[in-house]
Amino acid sequence: MRELRTDRLLLRRWRESDLGPWAAMNADPEVREHLGALLTREQSDAAVALMQTEFDERGFGWWALEARETGEFIGRVGLDEVGEDMPFAGVDIGWRLMRSTWGHGYATEAALACLAFGFEALALPELVALTTVHNLRSQAVMRRIGMTRDPADDFEDPSVPEGSLRQCVLYRILRDAHDLHHGARHDP
Repeated sequence: MRELRTDRLLLRRWRESDLGPWAAMNADPEVREHLGALLTREQSDAAVALMQTEFDERGFGWWALEARETGEFIGRVGLDEVGEDMPFAGVDIGWRLMRSTWGHGYATEAALACLAFGFEALALPELVALTTVHNLRSQAVMRRIGMTRDPADDFEDPSVPEGSLRQCVLYRILRDAHDLHHGARHDP
């Protein structure tokens, strides 16, 4: 599993020591506000095992996110294949951070590293991001990393029960747009 580094962050393989803080995040009603039901410790642990397996099989997925200055686990960030039940296809970029780290630019910094990995290492033509219509914080990150939304792409998530979490927005970014915005990198 390839690690990614930014000025302040390390995107790395999951460790046993991450399981407790990850479970605490998934039991935090504010963190889960736009995600649905709180998760038990067993559900959180199972999610980490699945994320690691998928990363090993595909060569991309969800990294554990660490603050380099402190070595503290602060969340997850990564790329995931869009589920077959969705009304669109592709690779999704996403993030989930501990509430205590919100507002410090970590999601944007980590997402930009994931965009670069997706476009440069994986040569993906496009990345998408989705969230609930009410998750304005995540939508702001999507805009900051250069993604755009066409309201015609908004959708109801078929995997979510009826309710306020079902209505979602979809943001997109093409590799060409990312290259223009961030300057294309070419090997010498």
